[in-house]
Order: sequence, then structure tokens, then C-alpha cells
Amino acid sequence: MNYLDSFEVLSQCGLGAMLVTENNQILSVNEMGKNLLHCDENQLGANTLEAVTLLCEETDEIRYANIAFGEYLCRCATLNLPGQPPRTKIIVFRVATNDACHDMLISILNGISESVTLFDAAGRLYLLNDSAVNMDSLVTSDVLGQHVTEVYRMQDGQFHAIPQVIQEKRAKVNLRQYYTTCFGKNVDIVANVFPIVQNSQTLGAFSVMQDWSTTSELHKQIIDLQGKLLEQSTVTGAKEKSALTAKYQFRDIIHISPAMNRVVARSQQIACSDSSVMIYGETGTGKELLAQSIHNGSRRANGPFLAINCTAIPDNLLEGLLFGTERGAYTGAESRAGLFEQANGGTLLLDEINSMNILLQAKLLRVLQDGMIRRVGGVKEVHVDVRVLSNTNCPPYQAIEENKLRRDLFYRLGVININIPPLRDHKEDIPLLVKSFIQHFNKKLLKNVRNIDHATSELFNSYHWPGNIRELDHAIEHAMNLIPNDQSIITPDYIPEHILYLAAEFVFEGRETKGDLINLRGAKQNTERHELCKALLENGGNISKTARFFGISRQNLQYKMKRNGIDVQLLLDKR
Repeated sequence: MNYLDSFEVLSQCGLGAMLVTENNQILSVNEMGKNLLHCDENQLGANTLEAVTLLCEETDEIRYANIAFGEYLCRCATLNLPGQPPRTKIIVFRVATNDACHDMLISILNGISESVTLFDAAGRLYLLNDSAVNMDSLVTSDVLGQHVTEVYRMQDGQFHAIPQVIQEKRAKVNLRQYYTTCFGKNVDIVANVFPIVQNSQTLGAFSVMQDWSTTSELHKQIIDLQGKLLEQSTVTGAKEKSALTAKYQFRDIIHISPAMNRVVARSQQIACSDSSVMIYGETGTGKELLAQSIHNGSRRANGPFLAINCTAIPDNLLEGLLFGTERGAYTGAESRAGLFEQANGGTLLLDEINSMNILLQAKLLRVLQDGMIRRVGGVKEVHVDVRVLSNTNCPPYQAIEENKLRRDLFYRLGVININIPPLRDHKEDIPLLVKSFIQHFNKKLLKNVRNIDHATSELFNSYHWPGNIRELDHAIEHAMNLIPNDQSIITPDYIPEHILYLAAEFVFEGRETKGDLINLRGAKQNTERHELCKALLENGGNISKTARFFGISRQNLQYKMKRNGIDVQLLLDKR
């Protein structure tokens, strides 16, 4: 069977096929191909030419060629068949209108604020949009295909609406439901659940949900504001509610790992008390986020939350900031309340407490013992009601041994100790964190990025993350500033080079793909430009051939050329 016979078979299977030159000039098209392109090989309009160019582009990604409004094609494969003329290639393509429509609808779902989950007729989870992933803290790949009862455990004796809606083929609206996910997160929602019925057949059901805890918090703020306005209108000089509030709550801590589950559960338990808490964790693990969550989970949530970085303030100023000053205490000093007085009735966070001067730590100890403070230069003592939280980026007992933390102060500040593990010890949280950061920077940078690819995921899982979650956040922001607007998947090309340098050896070890090796060489030896120029010259400046040589897409190669300032024509002229 020669290639012309194969063209006829492909046509009968509903697949278009065309024989093209190395420069993507069409030599022959099968009958189905002519129908799909709305033309023949001798009558190619501008739109069709553009579509053919896209179909001929060699890439691992699915690219949609827009033939007409609402009509799309995509490439299936490149074939080599018997009898095929030399220096030609056969491109096979198919109708992809439904695929393109599906991807556009997914983008729409991921762009709305409501959480949407889709289930098949058997009640198995088929799709979650980004808002649902964020609300439920679920990694999509871990739960797809599982039955609704395996993913969501209803509380307070409630029923699962999805199976009932599928069975009864009747929608249920304004359902207030409280459930626990399979990873232990408690969620309070209001849901509208609808069946999907076509031609009397039930295909599944979907649920549109709103996080009721956020709504309840908003209602609470409105009530507080109304009360505040009423109080101000009826009582002259009424004391205003403090604006010094904590931003984060426990639901903002993104995690599914057992290690972080233990940290959050323990923190939620101790939030209700007034005992001092010392939080230990490496830089970037989220110590202040946890401290703010503890405050917002306590009876002091309506009181002020103040934080001070003990490293950033000189010793001679830190004492006055903490305890306040009286006029004349030193040159330029004014009567001013310190942080302890400002935090009265609330919480004070001492960030990097191990950086505080040992002598000042002794004065701090007295405040913790009897709740009395005296302003610098003052004689009167004032009682304050403040819960003190502290954190340190080195183990407390190490700080004590190095004489950076008084042992007696540690016993006062560390009534309860919480250790936040570094990111390398709970890497199963990385996919969820990445998804959350992508959603955040999509809004901030006006991008439309969906996720990271498998190679980038491998890099992230191999990297040591000395900067922890903050470093991961910055890596995603770095990538999303560099990624082209028409690309929706983050590849290693956009990851910070220091991460590639330290992680690539482990990821690419034993691989033979030149595309992977060029990433590694470029990160380690900065020879990417030399190798690109050499390969382009060897292939006569042909982009497609050079991309095949490296095992990468044309788009990827063109990006590398642009990044390295390579002009093919200038390169050939200098040869």
C-alpha cells in the first residue's frame, strides 16, 4: 500500500491528510482533507494558508487551527509511508471543534469566582474549576474519578445532593451544606445542584457553590460596621474598633499533607487560649501567616493585631517602640504609647525574637510575668492585656546555646511551641500551592496560565527549597512574568536558573532528549547560545530541522533564539 492508498483509507476514517514539502508547501490533499479545509490544494485562501502553517508546526502541544467561525482542526500525527516522495512529510489532521470548545469552556469556568464541580452519571468526580480547587484545597489529579462520597464527607447528618439529583433528574437550589474533604478540610457552603439530561439520558450533574464562611464573615463585618456607625451617632467620643487587624485565617493555609494537617489542627486547638506561643520555622515557611490565623481564631479576633520585626529595628529604638516613650526621655522623644499599649486587648507578634538584645529581653520578661509596662522615661506603670506570639527561624534551644535567647524568656514565650516543617518535608503540598499562586498571578498580571508541565513538576519535586513556600511563590511569579501571553503551561524555560542549576541534574539524569540537555547546559555552563548557533548553521537556518534536532517544538526554539538574541539571517550571512 503506497501513500495514496493510505490517503484514501484515512479519508474513509474521517481524517484529513496532506503531503507537504519541508517548507510546508502542499503537494497533495486527500478528499476528507479538502472537505475539512474547505478547498483544494490549488485554491488556498489566506485563512486556510494560516491554518495549514499551524497544522504543519511540530509541537507537543495541541494547537487548534481556526478554519472558519466555530470550526477548528488539530494535528494528529506526522507519517512516513511507502512511496512517499523524498524530502516531504505527511500531516494527518482531524476535526477539533468540540475539543476547542471544551478548552474555551474550561477557561471560562476557571475564570469565575463560584466553585463548580462536575460529576458523571455514576456520581464520580469529573471536573473541578480553579475556585473549587482553592475552596476545597484538593489536588485535582488525586480525586478525579472518585465517587462523591469518597471525596466529601457530609456533616450533621446531611445527605449528598449529587446522587439524589442524578436519580430524580430534578435540581436542588440554595442548599446549606457542611462537609469535610477527604484531606480533612472543613468547608461550609451554599450550593445549587443541577442534573445534566440530554435526550432523556442523564449524563451527570454539576454543583455551583459559594463559600458560606466568607459570606458569613462579610455579614459579620457589615453588622460590626452598622454597630460602629450607630455607636458613633449616639455616643460622643465613642472608642472606635481598631483597624490594626490580622489578614489571614486558617482557611488561607493551603495544604493537604499530614505534616501541615498536624500543624494547623494543633494551632486551631491552642488558638482559643491566651497562652504564649512560639513558632519555629525556616525562612519562608509561613510563620506570620500562622500567627495571624491563631489571632483570628481566638477570642481576641476583634482586638488589634500588631507585629514587629526585632531584626529590622535598632536596639536603641526597639525599647521605645515596644514600651512607649515620655516627652524628654531622650532628644526628640514625645509622649507616645508603645506597641504593648496599642495591642491592649489583642495580640502582639514578636518576629525573629532571637535577634532582640539580651538586655532588652530581660525587660520583656517582666511584662510577661505581671502584665505591667513602664514607658521609657516614665515613672507610672500601666497594666496591659496582651497575648504575645513570637517566632524564630532557628531552633529555640540552639538560640539559647548561642546566647541569643534567654532561657527564662523562652519558658515564658514558649508555653506552647509549634514547629512548621520546611517545604522539602511536605512536597505533596506543592501542586496545590502552585495552583493557588498561578490563580493569584493570573489576576495580578492579567495572564491565562493553567498549570505547570510534568518536567517543571519534576524540577520542583527535586529542588531543596531553602526559601520554602516564599521561594516557590517567587518562582511562579518569575515564570509568569516571562511566559508569552499565548502560552498557558509553565515549562522549565521560564523557571529561575538557580532552580534549574540545582535540580536539573537529578531530573534529567539518564535522559537522552537533547531538548532536556540543552536546558541543563544552558543553566550550568551558559553555552546555550553557542549550541543554538551551531545547530542552526548545520541545518542551513531551517527552524523545523533545528527544533527536531533538539527534540523541542518550533515555538520553544524560537523563544530560545529570541532570548539569546539570535537572528538567523545575520548568522547565515556571517558564515
